[in-house]
Amino acid sequence: MLTQKQRELLIYIHDNMKDSDVAPSFDEMRIALGLKSKSGIHRLISALVERGYLERLPHRARALQVTRFPKELEEERKEHAPIAAAIAASQMTSVPLYGRIAAGSPIEAIRDENGHVEIPPTMIGNGEHYALEVDGESMIKAGINDGDTVIIKRCDTANDGDIIVALVDGEEVTLKRLKRAKGKIILVPENDEFTEQVYEPNQVQIQGKLASLMRVYH
Repeated sequence: MLTQKQRELLIYIHDNMKDSDVAPSFDEMRIALGLKSKSGIHRLISALVERGYLERLPHRARALQVTRFPKELEEERKEHAPIAAAIAASQMTSVPLYGRIAAGSPIEAIRDENGHVEIPPTMIGNGEHYALEVDGESMIKAGINDGDTVIIKRCDTANDGDIIVALVDGEEVTLKRLKRAKGKIILVPENDEFTEQVYEPNQVQIQGKLASLMRVYH
C-alpha cells in the first residue's frame, strides 16, 4: 500500500507526463507536494521504483516512466483535483514577467514588463524576484528547456556554478552558468552544441540568479 505522499507524487508525475516524455523536475515535484527539500522527493521516487510504479530509464536526464497507475488513483485524482486547484490558487504569489531570455546567443536586453506570473510562495525565498521565458536550448542539460519560465532572484553577485542572468556590454542578456578563470568571466552553456562565452569582468553585469523553474505541459 502506498503512503499518501507516494500517491500524490505518482499522480503528479502521471498527469505531467501525459503529453510529454520528460518527467517534471525534482524542484517542481517538491513544490507540488509542499516539501522543503528535494531529499524527500528522492526517497519517494525510490519507494515508487521499488514497488514497481515507476521505472528509471538509463542514460537520460530526469528519465522516469510510470509503469503502474491503479484505477483507484485515477478516481482519487478526479475527486481531489478541484479542491487542490482552489487551494493552490489561494496560495499563489505574483512576480513580474520581463519577457524572453536567450538560452543560446545573447539577445537584446529585456527592460519591459510583460505581465505577471502566479507561482507558489514555496518556489522563492526572501528578496525580489522576476520571471523570464527561456528562448533557446543551450541550458537543456541543466533541465532548462526552450519555452520554460525561469524565476530569477534579483542580485548583482553570484558564486561560480550559479546559473545567472548576465547583461553583456550593457545591451544583451543571456542565461548561463557562471565561471571565473584567469581574470575572465566565462558564461557556460549546458549543451555540448554551444560554446562558452568569454568576457572581461567589466563586460558582464549579473542581474540575478536562478531560483526556480516552471514548465507548462500542453
